[in-house]
Amino acid sequence: MYSRILALPQKSFFLFGPRGTGKSVWLAQRLGHAALNINLLKSGEYLRYKRDPSLLAQEVAPLKNQKAWIIIDEVQKLPELLDEVHALLFESRHDYRFALSGSSARKLKRSHANMLAGRASSKKMFPLSALEIGKDFRLPDALCYGQLPLSVTSSSSAERIEFLDAYVESYLKEEIQQEALVRNLNGFYRFLSVAAMMNGQILNVADVARDVGVARSTVQGYFSILEDTLLGWFLPAYRNTAKVKEVAHAKFYLFDCGVQRALAGLHRDGPLTIETGVLFETFILNELRALNSWRSHGAQFFYWRTESGNEVDLIWKRGRQAVGFEIKYSTIWKEKFNKGLNVLLRSGDIRRAFGVYRGTRVLKVGEVTVLPYERAIEMASEGSFILAS
Repeated sequence: MYSRILALPQKSFFLFGPRGTGKSVWLAQRLGHAALNINLLKSGEYLRYKRDPSLLAQEVAPLKNQKAWIIIDEVQKLPELLDEVHALLFESRHDYRFALSGSSARKLKRSHANMLAGRASSKKMFPLSALEIGKDFRLPDALCYGQLPLSVTSSSSAERIEFLDAYVESYLKEEIQQEALVRNLNGFYRFLSVAAMMNGQILNVADVARDVGVARSTVQGYFSILEDTLLGWFLPAYRNTAKVKEVAHAKFYLFDCGVQRALAGLHRDGPLTIETGVLFETFILNELRALNSWRSHGAQFFYWRTESGNEVDLIWKRGRQAVGFEIKYSTIWKEKFNKGLNVLLRSGDIRRAFGVYRGTRVLKVGEVTVLPYERAIEMASEGSFILAS
């Protein structure tokens, strides 16, 4: 059992994260003393509250300690319960504390669910970070099989493959089919394979629609489903002040390398050389994204690319501060890797520039500080990229 970085809030909160990231386990660890624990994945629990959502108020009323925690797991399955939660928070002047977990925000959005008008903070759960795995972390395993807890704790490659197969199947059945999010499940399955192959690339919706054989608007809806069910996220293009023509389309990333490879049907084989660069970039971006959320650094993420081919993999921006990153799977840093970073440094769009690689030493190459990926992850957790002058 690995200790998670996410800290327990003091007041009511939503906890969103993809299936299998450990939300329920984390809640059980941190709130084992909860006065009331409701799991809407259980059909009996779900049907009781579906028939009469006011049961929640009746069960909460006898609690002597109004500071006690009340857990509602998979709250997206019954959005009407949030009206009851809102009323209880209002009537108790926020003395009740609710932990509301969910693996999808889509049903809440579509039903215009009561999101408690700021009365509950929003937290996110991600796969295990390399920092959480600690001495057990192995980069080849992370790139090949991902970092979902049940993948990390599996004892063999065969077990990891079996888990990833089951994960993809349960996602299609539980998140998509049961919630009736798409009408054409076969078309969506084809889309998942194409989207996985497009991971880390600049997104062209028209090309994806042609490959899948559905309308462009349908593909846009499919990407929205991946984003709302937290399996994928968009990295927007950065518009800088340099007098160049920039690429404006976003990139799309899956939340986990193992899931990405399983959706692409590649998880039974080791990554090819052509895959490793994008997988390493995906791994680093997902690490930094998780740590930015868990540590509440408040940074926004972008990438930058011009039509002439200059590119920076990540711009970490908060307020007026912006830092650029180039990410390379190489164990040797070459000066040519600095090209895009140098353009943004000269234009004043970034204050500092970093390279992230698999080497073992911190280097200074021109104006770029080159970091072993382990050190880059540590600095992301500390907030050093933004906080340092």
